[in-house]
Amino acid sequence: MGTGAGEDRSPARPRATDSGMWRDSLGRAGARCGQVLLIAAVITGVVWLLLQVAVVVIAVMVALILACAVHPAVRWLVGRGLPRMLATITAFVAILVVLGGVITGIVLAVRSQWDELSASAVDGWHRLQDFLMNGPLPIDTGSIDTALNKLVGLAGSGAFLGSALSGIGAATGFVTGAALMVVLLFFFLKDGPKLWNFGLRWFRGDTRAKLAESGDRTVQVLGGYVRGTAIIAAVDAVCIGIPLALLGVPLALPLAVIVFMGGFLPIVGATVAGTLAALVALVTNGLVVALIVVAIIIVVQQLEGDLLQPVVMGRTLRLHAIVVLLALAIGAIVGGIFGALLAVPFTAVGWSVVQVWTDAYQAGPDPVLGEDPLSPGSQAASRASIAQRLTYRRMRTQGGGDPQATPAGRSGADSPDPDGQNPDGRIPDGQSPDGPDGDPPGHPDE
Repeated sequence: MGTGAGEDRSPARPRATDSGMWRDSLGRAGARCGQVLLIAAVITGVVWLLLQVAVVVIAVMVALILACAVHPAVRWLVGRGLPRMLATITAFVAILVVLGGVITGIVLAVRSQWDELSASAVDGWHRLQDFLMNGPLPIDTGSIDTALNKLVGLAGSGAFLGSALSGIGAATGFVTGAALMVVLLFFFLKDGPKLWNFGLRWFRGDTRAKLAESGDRTVQVLGGYVRGTAIIAAVDAVCIGIPLALLGVPLALPLAVIVFMGGFLPIVGATVAGTLAALVALVTNGLVVALIVVAIIIVVQQLEGDLLQPVVMGRTLRLHAIVVLLALAIGAIVGGIFGALLAVPFTAVGWSVVQVWTDAYQAGPDPVLGEDPLSPGSQAASRASIAQRLTYRRMRTQGGGDPQATPAGRSGADSPDPDGQNPDGRIPDGQSPDGPDGDPPGHPDE
């Protein structure tokens, strides 16, 4: 049979699927390496930018950690009928009183025992010199005098003065960052839920649910970490400070406070604080008392690691010791002492957020919108307007689904429009899609 005049009977060319320099395994590996390098360059740029404004970044992170730790107290006060502003002020003043009391106690203790400590330090220095000259590995006194003379010369040099000026600049930056942190802490406590909800309004469906869950886990991890670490550090400070006082070691209270602060630097902080306490005991009270202090510190640290920390921290900090050490090292290199302090909690936060986005997470009751106003008989249903119900239905619709569909697990009778009077889901005129106070429906300002 003939064919049409315009019909082409030539066989179709097979589409090239495996040809090309980027389609083989080596090409795909090169493309992946390029992507990795690009991501590394972006991360490097972001880190460099953050380091340029390190004072602001540290202030924000510290304020966020403290706000997460104090948030349950603010929520408890609000639940007892206090306005959120008054509850925030109460918690804020309590924080300032505690910090002020600790600092005042340290200053008074140092002033009251300064003369004794100075005399003990001089005596301890002479003992150390005698040990170095007459010990198993004697050192020439001329070497010691030469080292002291170099230190004295360095103190009067221009380099030392330049370092002093740099120290003044660092102190100024510290004061600025502390003031910014205080202001941010107040507003995080007062308007934290509103700020977070405002950011979530730009997302819908499963993305919104995962972001909301990530925020909840961030608050849980940071708050639980700070509260648990504070409890453990307080127990360590009491269990070490009381024996120091009973043994007659001077500056027992400041040393106990240093032990408490060292507890916020996992693994390393407790070791450094304990070493300092043992050195003070060695200089002022002799070798026997110093050995007793070392034994007490070892026992306390063992009880903390084997008994107290698993009970108090629970599942808040699920990180291996190697991960903790690496986080401390990287944080110290990037951000100094503040970087080391903040590295571990934010590493735990990052791991918990990664779990949210990689696990087979299914959104349950919306953690941001609160109680479901579509559920008949609920308190939210009794006080929710039709606009709030329609908005809730639209927000809870999963990504890729029909925005007019009834949420899963609900019948048409439970819908805010069971009779089909408003089939397109539009908000009636004159009604706002949000609540009367501008917050998302069903999520009262705690």
